[in-house]
Amino acid sequence: MPDLVDVVVIGAGAAGLSVAAISAGLGLKVVLIERAKMGGDCLNYGCVPSKAMLAAGHAAAQARGAYRFGVRVSEPEIDWAGVRAHVQGAIARIAPNDSVARFRGMGIDVIEASAHFIAPDEVEAGTRRIRFRRCVIAAGSAAIIPPIPGLGEVLYLTNETLFDLEEAPEHLAIIGGGPIGLEMAQAHVRLGCKVSVIEAAAGIASREDPELVAALRDVLVREDVAFHEGVKVDRVARDGAGVTIMLGDGGRVTASHLLLATGRAPRLAALDLVAGQVEASPRGITTDAGLRSVSNRRVFACGDIADPAGIGPRAFTHVASQHAGVLARRMIFKLPAKVDYAALPRVTYTDPEIAQIGLTEAEARAAGHTELAILRWPLVENDRAVAEGIEGGLIKLVATKKGVLLGASILAPGAGEMAGTYGLMIGRKLKLSALAGVVLPYPTLAEMGKRAAGDFYTPKLLSPAVKRVVGWLKYV
Repeated sequence: MPDLVDVVVIGAGAAGLSVAAISAGLGLKVVLIERAKMGGDCLNYGCVPSKAMLAAGHAAAQARGAYRFGVRVSEPEIDWAGVRAHVQGAIARIAPNDSVARFRGMGIDVIEASAHFIAPDEVEAGTRRIRFRRCVIAAGSAAIIPPIPGLGEVLYLTNETLFDLEEAPEHLAIIGGGPIGLEMAQAHVRLGCKVSVIEAAAGIASREDPELVAALRDVLVREDVAFHEGVKVDRVARDGAGVTIMLGDGGRVTASHLLLATGRAPRLAALDLVAGQVEASPRGITTDAGLRSVSNRRVFACGDIADPAGIGPRAFTHVASQHAGVLARRMIFKLPAKVDYAALPRVTYTDPEIAQIGLTEAEARAAGHTELAILRWPLVENDRAVAEGIEGGLIKLVATKKGVLLGASILAPGAGEMAGTYGLMIGRKLKLSALAGVVLPYPTLAEMGKRAAGDFYTPKLLSPAVKRVVGWLKYV
């Protein structure tokens, strides 16, 4: 007879670990199934190693730019083995938080095997069959392998293999100019590699505000990243130990290594969703806004693999945490709960970073907001930026005519660290007066937002009517 449990969680990435921990903490009998590494993509192949490598590149860039402050140092020597040790060390330091031992210590039954449905209320993992009252699919996503002719004949990298390179790439060609492609382009060019980025769309970072992207592109071009934008890859071919990429415009790029960064797709194939009566599409598990399967009420989905209410998946670790909170209320406590992406932040961790919270100007107009207040403040007008020699950044606020914030776009060092303020404002539907009136420490880059918000009220403050009132008040 199969075991009967309260909750079975398939996938031990950020989403699955959070759901399993919450469920077990509330006294439920939980089985957690993971076929690969605990911690999933974020810990092992994504957020953690990529940010560790970016940190190494940032250190090299700081050394090269120190002369601007009157500090003379020689060209930094890149020790690739040391860079790898730093990257793997970051993973190793965090790994115990996500380990099998820790979760078994919570009373969770961890099964290290692949899982698939054998019935609407039953899964099989290795030699075990488990019946469940509730199942949470949190199997995550994997790098898309595009159907490029010749790709099967060449060696290529994805985020799962990039950080295993024992030697630095001489020339890294990256297909894809989204967040992963741009982050890895800057990290590698700063670590002494030649880098080319190929993007089929009209421009890199196509989801982000064009004003900010233009400034970021200028930075990356100055750092010698080569861009091929608005051009498709016709085919690829082996070239000795490397690869030649033939482009749709007749050009070609010959590189030592090829990285695919063309997006991600949900891991659906191994789950046998038909047996579980779980509806899905290429976008992921089809759920309602509360992350419950539309076809099997026992089943929920969260993280990259969830496609809630046609909104579409969001492949961010912080979304996985948001989903876990929704499931705690909806699945465990039976309370109304649904995902809400109105204040969702996303960050591309280049230097400077691009952070987007809520809607861009284009997204706001597409959503039907025809009368908008657009407020900008350049980093060059920020005292902290001047003191640190930072140039080229910008904050752009998108608000209604009544001053309710809809979105914030930030290009600046540490933009992601500023995102929480704007997420709180959008989530609570706060007006710009809340930001304009806040007291911030001086000097900080965060003052950009306060100054931009203040500009919303300046025309009213300096209006003739207000001046007449002030003229009268001087006699009182």
